[in-house]
Amino acid sequence: MSAIADLDSDWKSILAERTVSLQEAVGRVKSEMIVGSGHCAGEPAALLSALCARKTELRDVKIYHMNGVTSGVYAYATEPGWEGRMRHYSLFAGAQTRKAVQEGRADFVPCFFSEIPRLFRDRIVPADVCLVQLSSPDADGWCSYGVSCDYAQAMVESTPLVIAELNDQMPHTHGERVHVSQLDVIVRTSRPVPEVKQSDPDGDTSVVQAIARHVSALIPDGANLQLGIGAIPDMVLKFLKDKKDIGIHTEMFSDSILDLIDAGVLTGANNNLHPGKIVATFIMGTKKLYDFVDNNPMILMKPVDYTNSVLVAGRVDKLVSINSAVQVNFHGEVAADTIGFRQFSGVGGQVDFVRSTGLSKGGFSVIAMPSTAKGGTVSRIVPILDRGACVTTSRNDVNFIATEFGCVNLRGRSIRERTELLISIAHPDFRESLRSQAVEQGIIQN
Repeated sequence: MSAIADLDSDWKSILAERTVSLQEAVGRVKSEMIVGSGHCAGEPAALLSALCARKTELRDVKIYHMNGVTSGVYAYATEPGWEGRMRHYSLFAGAQTRKAVQEGRADFVPCFFSEIPRLFRDRIVPADVCLVQLSSPDADGWCSYGVSCDYAQAMVESTPLVIAELNDQMPHTHGERVHVSQLDVIVRTSRPVPEVKQSDPDGDTSVVQAIARHVSALIPDGANLQLGIGAIPDMVLKFLKDKKDIGIHTEMFSDSILDLIDAGVLTGANNNLHPGKIVATFIMGTKKLYDFVDNNPMILMKPVDYTNSVLVAGRVDKLVSINSAVQVNFHGEVAADTIGFRQFSGVGGQVDFVRSTGLSKGGFSVIAMPSTAKGGTVSRIVPILDRGACVTTSRNDVNFIATEFGCVNLRGRSIRERTELLISIAHPDFRESLRSQAVEQGIIQN
């Protein structure tokens, strides 16, 4: 990373000197290098595509990034035949890279979202080069991190070689920023930011609506919300129209917030750390959302080791986290990122915020999920997690669990009490069987 130049200097000259073609930019990546890349709607898609075009020239390149959203960009992770050329190291196994991880053509790195910046800053992942997408510079030569600050800032500040795609269609967001003089190699682009529409419910919409009603009933006026990814957190927001002064302190948000802002419900007035602000580390949505956040002083983009830090988020009053899960067992252990032996996603910010809500004055966490999977043929509430499944949120951290049949609080409850409560919100078709298995385990008596 280059040092910040004297801000009175001609930053436009620096910009001109360091601007090169896509091919020249990715030509700086050499065999056996470790590459860090931005992710989600902030992924440097133009750079990644150009890098893939060098397949036959490179060997043993490692690329670390989280969730990818643009199809066709991740050939090295989605297509076979890249062995010995470029290998994906996944920090979150999303739709673009999940199959490669499951088939062993890519590697998965377990980690909390909040700790990813440290991987780069402390050289635990000793990246030689980073690829980032930024907004165009402002009148003083400062670029914003646009819709993806998260770990991009840490890469820029700690990686020896910074290759930046400056996209003039990337929103300029308030919060963290980087000066042109800190960028070693620059590519100028003009392309739409990838749109990620709100999640469609998996299965019966009425189930998701029922879950959302139960969860929304818990949320008090003045709450500050953390929203995970998925249809359920999106749906919860639709049931908050009767609330007052809702705030957002989260890792990400999508278009769902716009209706609440229009209705005067989402004001952030009770955000005691950043009054009146919507605080996030990355954004995924449609062009309507990107237009809304562009130069909007209500939006505050911070790195993920700030937004998700228990030392920060735990100080936010009435912090409520809403996340999803694959399974919950009788003890209250939550599996959210694996399905048996298969890596399905990543821990993301779930544990960061579950623990933060435990420190928050008036805060609590909710794990929300449909009661069944596979078309109603299997229960998500189970005696034990599936063989191979990993615990995401521990039984010591768990708080509320919600399904379409209700919402129960496991905090402070014994294993027997937890089991009884969880069976009460399981699908009726499975309650008798679950009770029998709880008796067999000696958790409850006949």
